[in-house]
Amino acid sequence: MTTPSTKTSRRDFLKKSVVGAAAFTIVPRFVLGGRGYLPPSDQLTKGIIGVGGMGLGHIPYGGTRVVALCDVDRNHLQQAVDRVGKGVKTFHDYRELIQLPEVDIVHIATPPHWHGLMAADAARAGKDIWCEKPMTRTIGEGKRVVEAVQQHGRIFRLNTWFRFEDIFYGMRTPVKPIKKLVESGLLGWPLTVTVSRHTGFDWKFYWVGQTNLPTETVPKELDYDLWLGPAPIKPYNPHRVHQTFRGYWDYDGGGLGDMGQHYLDPIQYFLGKDEDSPISVEIDAPQQHPDAVGTWRRITYTYKDGCKIVLDGDGSQEGVPYIEGPKGKLYPGFRSDIPDLQKKLAAFPDPEPQVTDFVEAVKNRQKFALNEANGYRSSTLVNMGIVALRLNRSLKFDPIKQEFVDDAGANRLINPPMRAGWTMV
Repeated sequence: MTTPSTKTSRRDFLKKSVVGAAAFTIVPRFVLGGRGYLPPSDQLTKGIIGVGGMGLGHIPYGGTRVVALCDVDRNHLQQAVDRVGKGVKTFHDYRELIQLPEVDIVHIATPPHWHGLMAADAARAGKDIWCEKPMTRTIGEGKRVVEAVQQHGRIFRLNTWFRFEDIFYGMRTPVKPIKKLVESGLLGWPLTVTVSRHTGFDWKFYWVGQTNLPTETVPKELDYDLWLGPAPIKPYNPHRVHQTFRGYWDYDGGGLGDMGQHYLDPIQYFLGKDEDSPISVEIDAPQQHPDAVGTWRRITYTYKDGCKIVLDGDGSQEGVPYIEGPKGKLYPGFRSDIPDLQKKLAAFPDPEPQVTDFVEAVKNRQKFALNEANGYRSSTLVNMGIVALRLNRSLKFDPIKQEFVDDAGANRLINPPMRAGWTMV
């Protein structure tokens, strides 16, 4: 298979692809039939970018069939081919995969420094998108993903599912009853939510980076230059890539980047903040290394109405409730100090239903429960915390302008420059 040189810029590659291909090659096949959606019996096709971890684990997905795979590591790619079987197309560069007319859905399972760029390019290529968390590594990239997805009429799914299914960690209940409790007003308002190991959560501080990494030889199976892509050039060391990349600011944000959207997106949902952002983020942490992510003691978000989200990193919040309001408290296991809570809740309506089947959302062109818009807001929660942590200072934020208030240094981290040759246009 012929693939473009890694020295070819993203802009040049896309120009050549558009010129060299017929116009229909960037139109998804379900619009070619004239009705605008697939027949319910038709099976969606999927191309996966990044098959070293989550991409490999999500090869089977009901109602879809994998037709294309992409990875910059030949060993990862071969492992995925062995699992999918003969006939699957393979690529070294994602820009080729997203041009395939037979691909309906692009699943992005790369490190986060690629998520925004790939999602926007896939949207422009007419693909629907399933993206792993965190949605993007920066606030600015999230804005551009929202713009691209909505401008091109795509269906977007962010792959953290706790707002609509599964037991929500230490709460030992799905989020739906928590949402119902909050909407009932039985806890009062405003609310404080504490995310701590004492309330059933783990910030995974083993995702810290190493400083003074020695330079090592790049293994022959890995295209390290293309693995870096839009990230700054740094000498190769195996701790930067694959399973341990989360410990470096260039690619992720440690345990906060890894678990933040899993934990914070359901909170945003049950607080009713899907169209809002906090007005401040306070940080209590050691000084961070400029390259390697470290640990932190506490991060506190405050909304304009007084609601707070407290991220407890050092475990000092033992005994505090998961949610506390002026009228009551909710503890892990859905225990509360409100007498006859379940009986009282029964008198209130359930939360509004959500579209939680991604295949059906794509076929019927319906917005998925966790989409580009609300996913951007919960990704912004994570990235606000990461910016405050990197700078080791508390910050004010404008939820309307989506930028930090009177802090040029923090705002530079909203849209940090990509490496030459890469850009989100």
